[in-house]
Amino acid sequence: MARIQASDSLIPRQIFEMPPAEQPSRDRENQSSADSDSQGSGVKLKKQIGLLDGVAIIVGVIVGSGIFVSPKGVLKLSGSIGQSLIVWVLCGVLSMVGALCYAELGTMIPKSGGDYAYIGTAFGPLPAFLYLWVALLILVPTGNAITALTFAQYLLKPFWPSCEAPAEAVQLLAAAMICVLTVINCYNVKWVTRVTDIFTGTKVLALLVIVGAGVWYLADGNTEHWDKPFSGGNLSPGYIALAFYNGLFSYSGWNYLNFVTEELKDPYRNLPKAICISMPVVTIIYLVTNVAYFSVLSTDEILSSDAVAVTFGDKMLDYMSWVMPFAVACSTFGSLNGAIFASSRLFFVGARNGHLPAAISLINVNCLTPVPSLIFLGVLTLLLLFIKDTYVLINYVSYVEALFTLISVSGLLWLRYKQPKTERPIRVNLALPIIYLIVCLFLVISSCSQSPYEVGIGTIIILSGIPVYYLTIHHPVKWLADTSQSINLWCSKFFICMPNQEKFD
Repeated sequence: MARIQASDSLIPRQIFEMPPAEQPSRDRENQSSADSDSQGSGVKLKKQIGLLDGVAIIVGVIVGSGIFVSPKGVLKLSGSIGQSLIVWVLCGVLSMVGALCYAELGTMIPKSGGDYAYIGTAFGPLPAFLYLWVALLILVPTGNAITALTFAQYLLKPFWPSCEAPAEAVQLLAAAMICVLTVINCYNVKWVTRVTDIFTGTKVLALLVIVGAGVWYLADGNTEHWDKPFSGGNLSPGYIALAFYNGLFSYSGWNYLNFVTEELKDPYRNLPKAICISMPVVTIIYLVTNVAYFSVLSTDEILSSDAVAVTFGDKMLDYMSWVMPFAVACSTFGSLNGAIFASSRLFFVGARNGHLPAAISLINVNCLTPVPSLIFLGVLTLLLLFIKDTYVLINYVSYVEALFTLISVSGLLWLRYKQPKTERPIRVNLALPIIYLIVCLFLVISSCSQSPYEVGIGTIIILSGIPVYYLTIHHPVKWLADTSQSINLWCSKFFICMPNQEKFD
């Protein structure tokens, strides 16, 4: 698609980010060299995310509403609390294996965009576009919309304790939250990381309250729920796969740091370190939190609850029970903040590669953030807030995420074969991607037999991207290219943006 071209003389000097070795000297002798370096650097995203911020992003995005709301899904499909705990641990291990595979991909292909970048490098532009298409149409904005609605529902819960809050109030509060977080993301990356750090700490503190209450309850001699932990376990492959889907939903987001690799300081070291720190932490937190739930609540109480943490709080915290809805709201707020930050980079990279309108790849010259991409994502999310069957859309494409993750890890094996001499700062044992592929294949095949209708709709959504690709990318229609150029020029002026200088290959 068409891009605007900017004269170097119009680019303010202070917006450049240069490696230390290229910093201009104050000495007059080096001034011309400094100017040359500046012009070569161009406008690009700054590396502002450190190791702690990376850990906070992964933990913050993963620990959303899932652990507070959805443990009953795993229990219902597993059939017993013992088998349920095994599923939670194995989901954590599987996510860790996948994250390590992505660490190799992320350091071998140090570009933002995550799966989009890896699929494009391994298999070409069409499969990469199809991932972008599904993410754009359903996955990212729908997931963000559901997180925002969950935030609003639980923040309003104390005001409507005996019934659900009015839908209009929930939607308006969710819309306000999306707008606030979009503005924060547009203005300053450091603000984003601070919000992430604060709310990650808040949600971990809330989970420690649950764990502490559960330990106190167990220490008081209430162990009756653990008499027969594996009684009633369900060993059907289809139900085991669905139980894993529910567990993996609560672990989703482990690959989000790969979306912002270009903004990560020293990604070759900090990306794998952040993964190796955050994934065991999340797995342990989830395990002990579920032990606390199962110690205090009976199987029937968990299965009849729409929000296990709230039911837990009502039983254990007495007049402080309002803490749990507040904790869920804080958790979803921090999770959505990280999701907006990371997923906006996916669309930014897609536009930089010509797979979306070029305006989405523009960067604000003052804040050095992809403002058009953030606003584009915010508008999509706001639209989905007012669709009544938003939750149904997630069911249609739940297997699609597993499918494209499978394709990304397949790309790792393919690149090992096609590009054996390419530098790989991290090289995982070959057994890890093979194990991950086998498990993902099991989940995808099982979902096809267990939920054929949802799988069929998801497949149709994927395939619908093929004609879009050929009409807009491969053989673009002239009026679409002209419209893209006009929007690009308008956005560059209105948002004070410039094109990114590092083209995605």
